[in-house]
Amino acid sequence: MFNYVRMRIFLLLFVSLSSLHVIASADDVSKHGKSIVILHENDVHCNIDGYSVLSGLRNAVSDTAYVAITSSGDFLQGGVAGALERGRYIRDVMLKMNYDAVGLGNHEFDYDMFRLLELVEGPEIPVTCLNLVDCATQQPFFSRFIMRCYGTKRVAFVGVVTPTTLLTESSAFITKDNRQIYHLCEKSFFSDVQSTVDAARLAGADYVVLLSHLGEDKNVMNIDSHNVIAATRGIDVVLDGHTHSEVRDTYVLNADSVKVPISQTGTKFRNIGKVVIQSDGTITTELIPCSSISFRDPVVKAVTDSVKAEMERVVNTKIGYSPFDLNILDDEKRQAVRFMETNAGDIVADAFRYVAQADIALTNGGGLRTSVKAGELTHGSVLDLLPYDNQLCTIPLKGSEIYDILNTCCAMSPVESGDFPQVSGLRFTLRQGGVKPCVSDVMVLDAETGDYLPLVQDAVYKVATINYCISGGGFASLLRGRTDYETLPFLYSDALVKYVTEALGGNIPERYAKPEGRITIMR
Repeated sequence: MFNYVRMRIFLLLFVSLSSLHVIASADDVSKHGKSIVILHENDVHCNIDGYSVLSGLRNAVSDTAYVAITSSGDFLQGGVAGALERGRYIRDVMLKMNYDAVGLGNHEFDYDMFRLLELVEGPEIPVTCLNLVDCATQQPFFSRFIMRCYGTKRVAFVGVVTPTTLLTESSAFITKDNRQIYHLCEKSFFSDVQSTVDAARLAGADYVVLLSHLGEDKNVMNIDSHNVIAATRGIDVVLDGHTHSEVRDTYVLNADSVKVPISQTGTKFRNIGKVVIQSDGTITTELIPCSSISFRDPVVKAVTDSVKAEMERVVNTKIGYSPFDLNILDDEKRQAVRFMETNAGDIVADAFRYVAQADIALTNGGGLRTSVKAGELTHGSVLDLLPYDNQLCTIPLKGSEIYDILNTCCAMSPVESGDFPQVSGLRFTLRQGGVKPCVSDVMVLDAETGDYLPLVQDAVYKVATINYCISGGGFASLLRGRTDYETLPFLYSDALVKYVTEALGGNIPERYAKPEGRITIMR
């Protein structure tokens, strides 16, 4: 408790100080006339090899320009380096990066709030997030903006995280008795962004850069990077994240009908973003494929090499063998697991049902993160597929409740949705041709006969899922507040390991080569 209080005091002091004062760079004002280059990343999701490339590019450019590096969030989770040691390895790397400003993503909240504050504590990881607020004090946890000085020019970096995090990572924001203790200013979002931009200008900012983890896609809260630009004035450029999009040469009109450039790099260091602010104020954006960059920062690379060496023992432990890929993507590299059945989803759901000894297994497609290549199945590849701290659970559900979950989670199909279900012991038809997609012909496996029988509305089934889908934010919060579930002593990745080694004898059989046909889609 003492550490938590001390951390809160530090953060509140950091807010008040960094919102009012310039954090001066080491560059001398006499270098007037050089361009400002902002190198940015988003949605790295634990691809730690890219950090030495980003830092190396900064070092190469710094001879001819003022250079800043920024993050627009989602760095702590999404891969083995985050899953092991609950983000500590990522912190170790980022401490060597000398970021100018760091925004938060929704997956920074996957562990819990206390762990997040532990991982980003200290000025070496300079976080800005204007809309993460303590309900009790109504004070933001982090600086609303961070001002940096480059020669004679001041740049304010303003951070925002998508308020939909309240839904997708809700367990970080509420107590066990369902009392909300933090919020993301969803009701006052646009006015809060505007007031922060105005405050940055008043403090002397020549340029305002929004580090936005909002994304390009529409959402239930109607807050995305485009409508933030349209609703505000005074933002010079938006460095976006969240939707893993590659956004280049894109402009959005702001409230004064001024064109504001927006850029997003994709994910996992597919690209590094480059913003150039010329001495005359002209702003251009560019995406540079990471594979085309030869520069490496030896200091950062030494840290990532050390982290990879620590991880190697766990990562290379052999679990079994698969003669084919376990896919979460389709042939067009879309995240198929978020809008249709996949073979990776089939085997994961089967693992849940097997380990939990349940009638049915349901899990959210968004919890499956990386396809597994054919060949040796290692602990590392399992963690790449299932990287989060999700615990396996069982919960008794009526047939009518299962039907509601399926119907709700398929409502956006064929648009990608993290709640789209991957199932075991269950079959159903998804009809997409009407005004709204709907589910029908739901059938449940009879374990004794091997036959599929119609779902009985009043019958109670033992359902295996993960704690995220009950108390976190998955399954559209339909199960939030339920207390009649049992948490099993297995992470969801552990369940897959146990299933492959025990039930399958280490060899994944041919029946998993393709989706089994549990979800029939009719258009």
